[in-house]
Amino acid sequence: MPAYAAFYKKLRLVFKKPVMTSRGPLYHKETFFLCLADRTNPARLGLGECGPLPGLSLDDRADFEAKIAQVSDLLNAGYSHTEIDLAEFPALAFGLELAQLDWQGGGRQLLFDTEFSRGRQLIPTHGLIWMSDRAGMLQQVRAKVALGFTCIKLKVGALDFREECGLLADIRRTYPPGRIKLRLDANGAFTPGNALARLNEMTRFDIDAIEQPLKPGQWAEMAVLSRRSPIPIALDEELIGVTNPTEKELLLKTIKPAYIVLKPSLVGGFAAAKEWIDAAQQLGIGWWTNSMLESNVGLSAICQWVSALETTITHGLGTGQLYANNIHSPIRLAKAGLIYDRNRSWDLSGIVKNYD
Repeated sequence: MPAYAAFYKKLRLVFKKPVMTSRGPLYHKETFFLCLADRTNPARLGLGECGPLPGLSLDDRADFEAKIAQVSDLLNAGYSHTEIDLAEFPALAFGLELAQLDWQGGGRQLLFDTEFSRGRQLIPTHGLIWMSDRAGMLQQVRAKVALGFTCIKLKVGALDFREECGLLADIRRTYPPGRIKLRLDANGAFTPGNALARLNEMTRFDIDAIEQPLKPGQWAEMAVLSRRSPIPIALDEELIGVTNPTEKELLLKTIKPAYIVLKPSLVGGFAAAKEWIDAAQQLGIGWWTNSMLESNVGLSAICQWVSALETTITHGLGTGQLYANNIHSPIRLAKAGLIYDRNRSWDLSGIVKNYD
């Protein structure tokens, strides 16, 4: 019998206001927590977040909760986490990895001993602008800049292209390149027939990078676009479901993007994400990480992992402010980045109450 009892809890995270995505509006997000409770010391609890995103995650499927229950049973039966095949369940693999790391660290949500977890490092993050009409998005930009953000990320492809160019022109009239960086995310909204022309048109707005201009799976077309685009291309959804290290290397060698965007919940956890980083660095490809609307549990873990890798690039981890019922934690937004405030404490009562 293992030293811990494994179980899971479900939590519905509620958005303060609906957020628009390329897959429609989101009002709430269900997430699960895989818990490893010490059989003799209830204060020691390893916690890992497993939260597939509807319409995007490989494991956004009807049997996801049943799979978590199965994994809990296997752990209680004495199976090691390395003996459980979760290739088709990357969000669950991420949660299991977090729970194991937290358990090993004493159940304090301190997975990595880094400058961030010691409260001495800020993880810079971009300000995410949610889909809306032109006026609404411009208002969001102004609010983010007022908070101190110097890198802004906008979703494109939902409005008429001319309207989006008008929005970018509005932004640049007020905030020149020396004031803020602009990142775009097309979520595959462009086509091989119009992508290059659109990217050429957007060059005048001094764009730092654009994520996933084409739908994933079009390696040849994306390779041509990556080679000819005047704006650096970052792969995002393209990485979903690519789990074999050889295939990861082949994808990167074929497309040769400027960047890859890593979401640990989407690619199967930190170890899987590190495989992507290693392969990318061998080819001179940069990277950053984005959240996948995790609670503060997942965000804290990702920030600690990023800090352990000693990266200074701006990431996309500022989504914790979106929820009305997020888990109270030491993480807070400050100076357009996230810090771990050692004067604040975790409150996990909403997750672990009555677990015995």
